[in-house]
Amino acid sequence: MRILRTAAASIALATAALSAPAMANMEEINAAVEADYDSYLAPLFVHFHKNPELSYLENETAKRMASELRDAGLEVTENVGGTGVVGMVRNGEGPLIMLRADMDGLPVQEKSGLDYASIATQVGQDGKEYPVMHACGHDVHITSMVGTARRLMAMKDKWSGTLMFIVQPAEERVGGAKAMLADGLYDRFGKPDYALAFHVASPLPTGIVSAAEGIQYSSSDSLDITVPGIGAHGASPHRGRDPVYIASQIVTALQSIVSREVMPLSPAVITVGSFHAGSKHNIISDEANLQLTVRSNDEAVRAQLLESIERVAVNVGKAHGLPDNLPVKVEHIAGTPVTYNDPGLARRLNNVMKRDLGEEAFIPFEQKGMGAEDFAYFVAEDLGVPGYYFAVGGTPQAAFDAEDAGGARVPSHHSPLFKIAPRESVTLGTRAMIAAVLDLAPSS
Repeated sequence: MRILRTAAASIALATAALSAPAMANMEEINAAVEADYDSYLAPLFVHFHKNPELSYLENETAKRMASELRDAGLEVTENVGGTGVVGMVRNGEGPLIMLRADMDGLPVQEKSGLDYASIATQVGQDGKEYPVMHACGHDVHITSMVGTARRLMAMKDKWSGTLMFIVQPAEERVGGAKAMLADGLYDRFGKPDYALAFHVASPLPTGIVSAAEGIQYSSSDSLDITVPGIGAHGASPHRGRDPVYIASQIVTALQSIVSREVMPLSPAVITVGSFHAGSKHNIISDEANLQLTVRSNDEAVRAQLLESIERVAVNVGKAHGLPDNLPVKVEHIAGTPVTYNDPGLARRLNNVMKRDLGEEAFIPFEQKGMGAEDFAYFVAEDLGVPGYYFAVGGTPQAAFDAEDAGGARVPSHHSPLFKIAPRESVTLGTRAMIAAVLDLAPSS
């Protein structure tokens, strides 16, 4: 169980924003952010959207972000944990605040119809060429980071402390945060007093920010299951052991874990996203391969799922006659814990959002799926870094109204049709980050 701050500390964090006045004229900040979008950030967003790069291979994106942060006046270090970029600015006494944005795209062919749609392709780490698209809004995140850095550097008299801007690779493969930490991120640049991040959200209307006082996103684990078989002629199945049939039984049996082993009030998902086997109609192959994503909202349930998946898969193979020298193999490829907002910090900053962005601009966060985030590694319990992760609305309300009237559905994240309203998303994300920093690091 996560150990929370003391009651007194949580109350102090929660109430600080209620009693504190706005740290700067937000109307002036809003106008400056809008002007910066028109003059600078809009073409930058289009550049990033048209030039996405795959996880761990964000070389040009990292170079551009390093250049943008340097131009804003930050001290920049490149190649942290691979392609990661760290930008530092020290501005007197005060807390160290981390602001993080992820930068990788996805192997998706864009079909959004936008006039700036990506037509980029890239050779992945596996040597295969893929179409690449920003199908999850990371172009919004990095554009907003540039806007946030430029604006905060222009108003250094309004805050005091140290800011650490993190441009993170490989969020889509939930490995980039871990890689940056393994490369000594906190040892080299300091352990943050607070860590902030946001994600543009297509299911949320523009103009809205949303954050939980606790669980923000689920855990995620990627598993590969290799099901061996004994090859034979399709007309003589008794002469072999059919891995397609065995793997099909595993797919079905895995769902019994969720329905019959996990407590019904505990969210859990096991999805088999890929099933590959065989080469011809009449050949029983000697191997089938499954790829799984596994989600939960609790570390104990997460451990239960992973243990049960291996038990079920291995023993289904045995039940169908696989010999001991041909066991089903389960490999854990990658994973990330639950993304958990520090309750006291979240209460404080949620009140800041209401105060500085407008009461109507904030709504409590409600999970509408089991998306995951490797930001969780930056704020892992054993590191003692309070984190605040919030969602920024990316879809105009008119699109939801049209959907409700029977029109086209609002595209989800990772869809080839994915698109968001860039101005509304970038500027609101920038304003929200600025508001958080000004509250957490007021000028002395």
